[in-house]
Amino acid sequence: MLTSPPATDYATDYKIWTWKGFQIAYQSQGTEGPAVVLIHGFGASFYHWRKNIPELAKTCRVYAIDLIGFGRSAKPIPLEQIDYTFETWSDQIADFCQEVVGESAFLVGNSIGCIAVMQAAVDHPDIARGLALINCSLRLLHDRKRVGQPWIKRAGAPVLQKILKQKWVGDFFFKRLAQPKTVRQILLKAYGRSEAVTDELIDLLMGAAKDEGAAAVFVAFTGYSQGPLPEDLFPKLPCPAIILWGEKDPWEPIALGKEFANYPQVKKFIPLPGVGHCPQDEAPELVNPILQDWIAEQA
Repeated sequence: MLTSPPATDYATDYKIWTWKGFQIAYQSQGTEGPAVVLIHGFGASFYHWRKNIPELAKTCRVYAIDLIGFGRSAKPIPLEQIDYTFETWSDQIADFCQEVVGESAFLVGNSIGCIAVMQAAVDHPDIARGLALINCSLRLLHDRKRVGQPWIKRAGAPVLQKILKQKWVGDFFFKRLAQPKTVRQILLKAYGRSEAVTDELIDLLMGAAKDEGAAAVFVAFTGYSQGPLPEDLFPKLPCPAIILWGEKDPWEPIALGKEFANYPQVKKFIPLPGVGHCPQDEAPELVNPILQDWIAEQA
């Protein structure tokens, strides 16, 4: 079901798709060519693809969707109304392809969006023509990843997750985190190109942080240390994949990411020099041609 979006003070043109009774926001552009669906990372939204959509839309039908819990999409109460897991987002992406896109698509993800599109392709092979994974989340806080870490990290992360689940603590922590100055500092660490951290970007990311339920979603996902790891999903992929990786990513080290190139499903691993965790936003002039060429080769 599609309806017109509510008026907001910072959103541009977007559409609403109703999924399981919840409003899901997305943008679309382009009228010809293969379908491409773009999936953002943690704390982001379809706005993180604003530098990619117009260029890709020259030859493709492009859709950028907000995962439930993020951006302008609904933020249902964790556990009571919905589980914020990759299986949930997998179903959302698959249903979007079937109900809105109307056919299988090339799925492009950044960070945790990579895990979401891989899970979608594994669970629903008919909706994925190919995957492009940009700085895939390594899920270093996963329970299985902590086994070989120093004891302070093994013990500290679960304790912090448990503390944050106390509502007043989680709300307080999120309120302190969701400040323009703090968001800017985080982005300046994550981005290899500081000039890409603009006031516009911060305003767009801050918008959803004001929504009711945003803090609960943040706490729910930071406490999610189970579910799939990328190495669980790569062997099961039913379609080819390429990987793009910013060499200056401080969160997802490229040295670890390069190991994914060994899976036969991965056709290319492309390092991006001087770029951090979000290459699609930092260096669209590098990312867009790679995506366009890859889609043209596969289409």
